[in-house]
Amino acid sequence: MFQLTKEEWRDIENTSIISSQIVMTSPQRRPKGATPYAFTEHGAVMLAAVLHSPSAVQMSVMVTRAFIAMRQAISNMLSVDLKVEQISHKVDQLNAYVEELLHDQNDINDLQEQTNSEVALQIEAINDALDQLRGEKAKPRNPIGFKTNK
Repeated sequence: MFQLTKEEWRDIENTSIISSQIVMTSPQRRPKGATPYAFTEHGAVMLAAVLHSPSAVQMSVMVTRAFIAMRQAISNMLSVDLKVEQISHKVDQLNAYVEELLHDQNDINDLQEQTNSEVALQIEAINDALDQLRGEKAKPRNPIGFKTNK
């Protein structure tokens, strides 16, 4: 058994712990600055073993159940924390993967842009060559076929 400090008592008062779980005299009879005493699980069982009344045995069972429930709640909180950490890790991995994909997409866009500009230059050179060929006048060609002397 130990007495709670004022900070511990203040923390307990600020949480949603059911007041029936806290054994203490009524607020009217209690000194203003008094803090309650608390039992460890083993202390409560030892007290019940010393006190042989039916109510002490009943209280021992209730206290043991309360400690078991607290252990399960703490275990659940730890498993939730672990799951949150795992999800956070997966989100970080996905974020890194998306960053890599976006970087690769930017590289592909840059290469495509470079290729498009090179193709545009080649098409322009072809068009210039065709314009030059269209602009030249053809020389009269020698007639083909049978020639007569006239």
